[in-house]
Amino acid sequence: METTAASTITIAAWPGCAPRLLRDQPDLQAVREDCAAYSDGGGYRPLAAADALLDEVERSGLLGRGGAAFPLAVKLRTVRDNGICSNVGTVVVANGEEGEPASIKDRWLLRNRPHLVLDGLRLAAAIVAADRAHVYVSDPESARSVETALSELGAGALGGINVAVRVVDPGYVAGEETAAVRALNGGPVKPTDKPPRPFESGVGGRPTLVSNVETLAGLPYIQQHGSAAFRAQGTAHSTGTLLVTITGADRPPGLYEVPHGLPITELLALHGVSPDRVRGALMGGYFVCLLNRDVLDATVDHETFQRLGSGLGCGAISVITDDCPVALAASVLAYFDRENAGQCGSCFNGTAAMAAVAGALRDGVATDEDLTRLRRWSVVLRGRGACATLDAATNVAASLLDQFPDPVQNHLDNGCQTCQLGAFRADRPYEVEAVRQA
Repeated sequence: METTAASTITIAAWPGCAPRLLRDQPDLQAVREDCAAYSDGGGYRPLAAADALLDEVERSGLLGRGGAAFPLAVKLRTVRDNGICSNVGTVVVANGEEGEPASIKDRWLLRNRPHLVLDGLRLAAAIVAADRAHVYVSDPESARSVETALSELGAGALGGINVAVRVVDPGYVAGEETAAVRALNGGPVKPTDKPPRPFESGVGGRPTLVSNVETLAGLPYIQQHGSAAFRAQGTAHSTGTLLVTITGADRPPGLYEVPHGLPITELLALHGVSPDRVRGALMGGYFVCLLNRDVLDATVDHETFQRLGSGLGCGAISVITDDCPVALAASVLAYFDRENAGQCGSCFNGTAAMAAVAGALRDGVATDEDLTRLRRWSVVLRGRGACATLDAATNVAASLLDQFPDPVQNHLDNGCQTCQLGAFRADRPYEVEAVRQA
């Protein structure tokens, strides 16, 4: 059987937590915010001193929301300093190519709050002294929204930077930062070997900041309210709020703005999922790993999930209830087999081999020797290739074997009762296609 994405999505902020990324008025969540409305709410404030804002960003502890959770202040300072040293100028890229099928946050921001993203892009460009910027997307509706927003701005509203919108074909690797730079330089939308990294030599050979759109969308709040107010929500390490996409559990998807540190069980209750039904979760879209019911003991922050051997990634959580984790893992690994860039032999062959074993396991024809090979591949293939696609595949394979040994054994014995009723099969498991509000 194949599960399909629901046609609507629930959009809400955590009760009692004033939204910073969503809108204050719940009835306007599905309405595109124009320049006048955004400016009336305090947007596009004059920037007195870029260095002072950088210091505030550093004190805020803002971590990247694209998946790696790298401190934004470090990236900003590095690009700025490299630009000064090279004397060639810098570039800023707002990365909205949301390659994770189970995530919707970036498309929602670009479609509904484009000025929040552009304001963050403006502030980042001021900090690193960039005169050129790009909004990099694969969603045509997001591109139209941003282009409309740019047309609404008066001269000088963005501090004199030249902003271009670039639309590329969607793909799992298209959002990787070197793939974005390569595409913006006129090449194929595929990752490149590192070094150099974009902060060293990126678009046009200039030091380039490539930052996720949700990360950039946090800058206007810091400018307006300061780092202490930003840290008023969250934990000591995982500061502020974040957008979480929840899928699975036979419910319409949900996009929630929540404070870091929120117990997973409370988030699931907001989404209408009883913990008694939860078998586990696919964390961080497809990238991070599978978790068993230990996910119910977690809180929504990086440090807690790291202790569990997992992570938040892009903030996408797919809840496993009635689906078999073995069949789910087989679908995800088959996706990686199809979506890899096809330019690194270790990834091209490795994803195919792991997908083949997982598919055989799902179908009840795998052997103990197959699983031995799968476990070995999940270790020795990690870290190879130009991008992290192979790492994502090894994460899924290793976590399936470690987190769900009983279902794996059931499949070895061809005795999975869930799959006997019809094995889960999906080209893009838990994909979120729509952003129409429920």
